[in-house]
Amino acid sequence: MQPNPTLDQLQILVTVADTGSFSAAGRKLNRAQSVISYAIANLEAQLGLKLFEREGTREPHLTDVGRATLEDARRMVGVLQRIRSRVDSHKQGLEAEVALSVDVALPSTVLVRVLKAFEAQFPTVMLRLHAGTLGLIPDHVANGHADLGIGGLLGEVDAHLVRIGFMSMVPAAAPSHPLALLPKPVPLEEVREHIQLVVSDQSERTKGRDYGVYAYRTWRLTDMRTKHALMREGLGWGGLPRWLIADDVANGRLVELDLEPYREVRSPLYAMHRADRSPKPAAAWLIDQFKRQLGCFNEFEPNQAPGATAHQSAP
Repeated sequence: MQPNPTLDQLQILVTVADTGSFSAAGRKLNRAQSVISYAIANLEAQLGLKLFEREGTREPHLTDVGRATLEDARRMVGVLQRIRSRVDSHKQGLEAEVALSVDVALPSTVLVRVLKAFEAQFPTVMLRLHAGTLGLIPDHVANGHADLGIGGLLGEVDAHLVRIGFMSMVPAAAPSHPLALLPKPVPLEEVREHIQLVVSDQSERTKGRDYGVYAYRTWRLTDMRTKHALMREGLGWGGLPRWLIADDVANGRLVELDLEPYREVRSPLYAMHRADRSPKPAAAWLIDQFKRQLGCFNEFEPNQAPGATAHQSAP
């Protein structure tokens, strides 16, 4: 069996390629040039390949196969560096993984910005992300499936809460929907006669209870994206986050409804974690970043509509 290249040899290969000479690599690694030359020669012998052209040039140049081998060496050295960084982070108390559960009502731009910054700040920390609705978020926190939850509240929650911002829910429908064509504001008796699309709580927290449901006929859905798609096709009316329908309203695919019983609702958003344990560094950083990003996002939200109340709405 042929001996395998060592990580030390691969690191020397990368350093020689990056510095351009054996002598420069020796200075960078604090080793004699003869040690560097010997390591490369030994690596070439083990592989049975010529990695550098030495004849007729002042400095060594990678051969074609040397360039291909260099890319493999970089990946191996990168893995080693990540292992070292992960171990160092663990010794400093940084978690190896963060399990995050977010409500789909959270603005997607906020989520993307936070996670981009998270990847840059904590390159060694793995992320497990679950997107859900309503009571599923505190359920994931309570049962230990999530280290951190981001969402609104329905009912009592056995968790430590940090208020990080708010979400605006707006009643809307397709422009051809009957409720969009009636004189404003539309009275309750008219609202009751048209199918309302309602996202149901898949947890047991609100079993047997409805929030903000006014119609006699309802279609119950399990996700907000499907509700959004059905509303754009005129199949019922309902409440959706303002950020989610902003483009549709601007382009005429949806219209905001002026309903007597249901105006725009601002619901607080919270970061939540179990009360019996404090968040570790990466999770604590996420709480702060979600608060910062939502603060910036909410600055551009229009003022709350007259008559709106600050409670969580399920429809």
